[in-house]
Amino acid sequence: MPPTYLCQRCTACCRWPGFVRVTEQEIKIIANHLGMEEDIFVQQYTRLRPNRGGLALIDREDGACFFLKGNKCSIQSVKPQQCKDFPNAWNFPGWRDVCEAIEVPSRGDS
Repeated sequence: MPPTYLCQRCTACCRWPGFVRVTEQEIKIIANHLGMEEDIFVQQYTRLRPNRGGLALIDREDGACFFLKGNKCSIQSVKPQQCKDFPNAWNFPGWRDVCEAIEVPSRGDS
């Protein structure tokens, strides 16, 4: 069984260039959290993914997530599932070199 990791909110994954997919439900939740209409949120804060299979959050010029403010996620309480799943459900090559997540011992390791 692969190890499980506990996020330390180091924000390394937020700074990694790529695509943070957002579903229609996540768009609704984030727009509501920001006090915006959904269509305005989509126009201002999302982009079409390369495969045209949906939308992703926009990045800053340096590749970091637009919603990363300093070392904090400005939408932490409503962040997309893709963000919640890192690094346990998915990760990127070299993630251990930059991520501060702590490996959680399995019950059998006691």
